[in-house]
Amino acid sequence: MSASDPSDDKPAGAGSDASVSASLTEAPTPVSATSRKSIFREYAEAILVAMILAFAIRIFVVQAFKIPSGSMIPTLLIGDHILVSKLTYGLQWPADCRFEWTGPVNLSPSRWRLPVNCYTSKTLIGFGKPQRGDVIVFRYPEDEEKDFIKRIIGLPGDQVEIRRKIVYINGAALDDKGYTQRVDPGVIDPHINPRDNFGPITVPADSYFVMGDNRDQSLDSRFWGFVSADKIKGKAFRIYWSWSGADTMSRWVRWERIGQAIQ
Repeated sequence: MSASDPSDDKPAGAGSDASVSASLTEAPTPVSATSRKSIFREYAEAILVAMILAFAIRIFVVQAFKIPSGSMIPTLLIGDHILVSKLTYGLQWPADCRFEWTGPVNLSPSRWRLPVNCYTSKTLIGFGKPQRGDVIVFRYPEDEEKDFIKRIIGLPGDQVEIRRKIVYINGAALDDKGYTQRVDPGVIDPHINPRDNFGPITVPADSYFVMGDNRDQSLDSRFWGFVSADKIKGKAFRIYWSWSGADTMSRWVRWERIGQAIQ
């Protein structure tokens, strides 16, 4: 009988373990073109869904706007960024729409543009009517490509009159000192300009008489007439950002205005 070879003393299965270990150190199988295409498709679908949801919210729920002028001082200042509720008066459906190419989509919330521009809205489900004192955004009657923001002063059927800067609704003086300013002490002749003396005039059905809070520096219903109900986009309710453009960071952002409700 021959002596045993020391190599024969290896535990059973040692050879198979070595082969397994070798297989674990092999390079991973490259990702196939089909897998890469699937990943790209997932990202594309996620982005598309996000864009559709964003535009749906913008059209039906809430929209952001930036205040470019001082016609609503002191309520709204130049540089205020505001949110406008599309659901305050009801569920609106865009109407009288036209396709217009406006160039690449701007991702700034206050400047989002769709290639379709709609000039009126139909109320599918009404939640209430605009009230006196509401601050609304609407399509400017003399150029419906532009959006204006003003405060509702006269409701349908109201008689509106302005005498020496004082607003009268149905013969009673309107108490507006809490939210308006008048910077010009002079009174303009009504034959020259209707700013300080206007009417009386009756607001038609389904229309509203609007004015800026900065009474002496506002282009409003005194100059171009009434706002039709189907031209109203929504009610302004919150300031979400405000900046003054000052030269120092401490004054550049109006921190105290961020989050303020619009009264």
